[in-house]
Amino acid sequence: MKAFIVQFPFGVAAFDQKNSLIEKALFPKKPQAAAKSLLRTESGKLSDQITSLVTLLVNVGYDTFVFSNGKLAEEAQRRLKVNVEVATPADSAVHSSRMSEVALQSGFTENQQELDIWNRNVSMELSKLRIKGATGKRDLIISQSIQTLDSLDQTVNLFMGRLREWYGVYFPELDRLIEKHETYARLVVKLGDRDEFTFERLEAENIPKERTQLVVKAAESSMGADIAGTDLLQIQQLAKDVLAFYELRKSMEDYMDRTMEEVAPNVRAVAGSLLGARMISIAGSLQNLAMRPASTIQVLGAEKALFRSLKTGARPPKHGLIFQHTLLHDAKRWQRGKIARAIAGKLAIAARADAFGGGHFIGDELKENITKRIEEIREKYKEPPPPKEPKPKEKRDSFDRREGGFSYREGGQRREGDGRRFGKGERSPRREGSGFKDRNNRPRHGGGKRFGGQRDRRDRRGGSGGSQNRGQEKRGSES
Repeated sequence: MKAFIVQFPFGVAAFDQKNSLIEKALFPKKPQAAAKSLLRTESGKLSDQITSLVTLLVNVGYDTFVFSNGKLAEEAQRRLKVNVEVATPADSAVHSSRMSEVALQSGFTENQQELDIWNRNVSMELSKLRIKGATGKRDLIISQSIQTLDSLDQTVNLFMGRLREWYGVYFPELDRLIEKHETYARLVVKLGDRDEFTFERLEAENIPKERTQLVVKAAESSMGADIAGTDLLQIQQLAKDVLAFYELRKSMEDYMDRTMEEVAPNVRAVAGSLLGARMISIAGSLQNLAMRPASTIQVLGAEKALFRSLKTGARPPKHGLIFQHTLLHDAKRWQRGKIARAIAGKLAIAARADAFGGGHFIGDELKENITKRIEEIREKYKEPPPPKEPKPKEKRDSFDRREGGFSYREGGQRREGDGRRFGKGERSPRREGSGFKDRNNRPRHGGGKRFGGQRDRRDRRGGSGGSQNRGQEKRGSES
């Protein structure tokens, strides 16, 4: 006989081929316990209710059991040694639609309102468990670790800049002689006073001999100001804190390397611990990185340049964050695109092996393939490619600002609205109606653009004509 095993929010029920309820196994009336059983069932594992129900039905005479979840059916066949089948979507929908009927018939709830409240509480607890499981993944811990490491680097650089400026008041020459931050802070802590910068003390700190001579000479003739002992002690305390940050950074790197070895050993073998952790952090998780194609992994971290090229038609980026890989960073300029494509392809395979491979390690093989491919690229593309000839630009017609006007073209020629061209020294003939007009739209004669004519201009300049002549004419008429 065949029995259909159906999972409900309040328990597990069994139906026969006539869709009649055979037996049931209810959850305890605690939403947390019910949510844990449902989450276990979703992941393909048998809950206590399903195990007890199937065992009871086997004793009654049922030999075939139908599950809606394929993984759950395989688990039941493996552990309980029974014949299993996977239900069709139509059968699952028919049995799921009887949830209210089964809940009331089994006595789990007394009415529909009570069932709705139970379903809501179970859904809330189930969501909490899912969120807890998602945030508990180790790849998210890796993402937080690499972000902490970046913040730590920023903090160390900030404090070291302040330490160099502060101690530079006392010993300014040491700033240019010691470039490494950690060495500078260590000298400030252990030596401090300029008089302590001797050959023996500096050689004990593993300073090179040539640099030791320069530091000793600079300490003897330093231009720094004298400071009190309490001020120097405070500077040394800041230097001690900076060295503590460096120790914390080293421990973080070791922790990152161990975690990457556990979570993503193949990605670690191909890209290294730090670069692999950054790729996982930008992608969001190891699974997200594994689901992306190699072309996306190649430009991961260069999204701005990629979308700018898509928008403006500029050249797309050859690489993104993957440029930090040692084999790519040290490569020649014209080889980087091909090397980045080779590394991105193997990195995609490594991420998929870590996410879905079940612990299968192929990192050494992938790394060997990358090395072989890079040697081929270096052998084949020894010399840079010849520069490309620029494409000829299409000449577009000039834009006339207004109809009948003119515009300048190449060579300094001016073109009138009718198409005739005139050189810079030539003057185009005046067109009819092109003179100045008054407010009544009548042509104005004379050369005066502002006052109307020569007579008016002379009048305003106080010339010999104009008002004087008019005065003489008036006096002559009176006589």
